[in-house]
Amino acid sequence: MDILNTLALKSNRQIKINFDGGDLSSDAGLLLIQEFAAKIGFLKLIKKKFKTNDKSVRFHKDDENLMQMIYQVISAYFEDDCADELTLDPVFNAILEKDRLASQPTLSRFFNRMDEDTLLQFDDIDKSLRDIIYSIKYPEHVLLYSGSVVKTKI
Repeated sequence: MDILNTLALKSNRQIKINFDGGDLSSDAGLLLIQEFAAKIGFLKLIKKKFKTNDKSVRFHKDDENLMQMIYQVISAYFEDDCADELTLDPVFNAILEKDRLASQPTLSRFFNRMDEDTLLQFDDIDKSLRDIIYSIKYPEHVLLYSGSVVKTKI
């Protein structure tokens, strides 16, 4: 008895059917988000302006951990614990240019290293990103939202 790894059709020997499955992911949309982030310089901005006050040399760098968490949240993997199930996901590894993602314990330690300086860096990144976006198209109107909605009849 033959094992079905690859099957050639009798009607056309050039067509081969393979049941390997290959590397699968349901997060291919991240490739477009990564392309957009690269186009506006977001990745360079994070590399340039983000670093925790930890002086240790680490395999998973702070900017890589931050980008991993940003992509995880965009993909609805809100917990750092999701990193363990995503560690070999082909799309995440491709966009982060890594063989393996940072694990849940690595991300937890990363979050624990954040302090007030980190918040100031986030604020600076936000301002720089706003300048980049406004240089592309400045908004005609800005809506300020206070958190409560008031319904009125017209």
